[in-house]
Amino acid sequence: MKSKLIRALPLALILTLLATTAFAQDGNISNNELAYAIDNITLLIAAVLVIFMQAGFAMVESGFNSAKNTVNIMFKNFIDMATGVVLFWLIGYSLMYGAPLIAGFVGFSGFGISQIPPEALPGNLNPQVDWLFQVAFAATAATIVSGAVAGRMKFMGYLVYSAVISAVIYPISGYWVWGGGWLSAMGFHDFAGSLVVHSVGGFAALAAVIVLGPRIGRFGEGKKNPFPAHNISLATLGVFILWVGWYGFNPGSQLAFTGAANTDATMLIAANTTLAAAAGTLLAMIVGWVRTGKPDLGFTLNGALAGLVAITANADAVSNGEALLIGAVGGVLVVIGMEALEAFKIDDTVGAWPVHGFVGMWGGIATGIFGGYALSTQIIGSLAIPAWAFITSFALFSLLKVIGILRVSPEDEETGLDLTEHGTGAYSFPGLGVNAGDD
Repeated sequence: MKSKLIRALPLALILTLLATTAFAQDGNISNNELAYAIDNITLLIAAVLVIFMQAGFAMVESGFNSAKNTVNIMFKNFIDMATGVVLFWLIGYSLMYGAPLIAGFVGFSGFGISQIPPEALPGNLNPQVDWLFQVAFAATAATIVSGAVAGRMKFMGYLVYSAVISAVIYPISGYWVWGGGWLSAMGFHDFAGSLVVHSVGGFAALAAVIVLGPRIGRFGEGKKNPFPAHNISLATLGVFILWVGWYGFNPGSQLAFTGAANTDATMLIAANTTLAAAAGTLLAMIVGWVRTGKPDLGFTLNGALAGLVAITANADAVSNGEALLIGAVGGVLVVIGMEALEAFKIDDTVGAWPVHGFVGMWGGIATGIFGGYALSTQIIGSLAIPAWAFITSFALFSLLKVIGILRVSPEDEETGLDLTEHGTGAYSFPGLGVNAGDD
């Protein structure tokens, strides 16, 4: 019965669309009303895809880390969404899209969605669905940090960080580009957020892991001691989910989908997104293979994400061939970035900074090289946004350290944050106990 219902759904959707179109042609629904409905419903679907990326992040981050911290990582990803929704609705959306408060640098029109001036909304969009799409981006920026700090950051300190990035750090630099701020006035182009979203999260992650320091035993006696992933299957599935979610992230950022020009643009963006991800995957695999002597799945998975991050700034402005090249360079850079962290003994447990921060900068610069935008302006924006995210986040994490809510005790770290922070474990084996078999 259920399978028959599932098979019937596509036909029902087609018939509904045909009936709606016929109704419009009869004059009962105007073309403008139909375009309004299609644009808003399509953006709603895109927003849901981006929200679903939170599941991908949770799976990647927990899979790449040890079993004894699984509950803690999942909890942080989940709470990022809830915190982001409330605070971005209350203040973040207004800081990002409101009327100028400090000309060029900060906007604000009051608390809540309804205070945003209508002229700030692109195209045919209802402010409710525009906010929903944008809050999914805010939650993405916030959750990038959770994997990087896995195994050693107190949950209370993480809650404070999640609130601050969602309410202040992300919206302010977002205003510079998407809210009509100083970078927008210069002509800086970041189509869907290589800088606005990914580099903000990536450089916040870099600040966090520097202030926190490495996990116990990660570096010592001149050796690098990588901790094995406890569930590489979970991590791989998470990357697949992120790749699928990116079709909401990038094509959804077109924001208007009716009319031949918008349709053509959306299809180009989707194809470029796919090509860059594939190129990043292959190049990261090749470079990692050369560097380690074996094909490394961790490098390869991060290569896919790097290709996606790199194309996010420019998917609307480059050709298919250029998308392949941009993604390929991203795949190389992510391996270089991961090795650089190792060389400096910086413990980023999932490669958040190489994937989102380092490659995010490349995405902004590539927009100037291939996308037809002024390279000097792209370089300025690709430095200014990461600098803002790093400096503000470094100050925040340093403050959390001073007041004693940043890092767990060595004993708690050895035991695992699932038990010490939450009182429960993710896995239990009869006769062996909670989180048995964890390294």
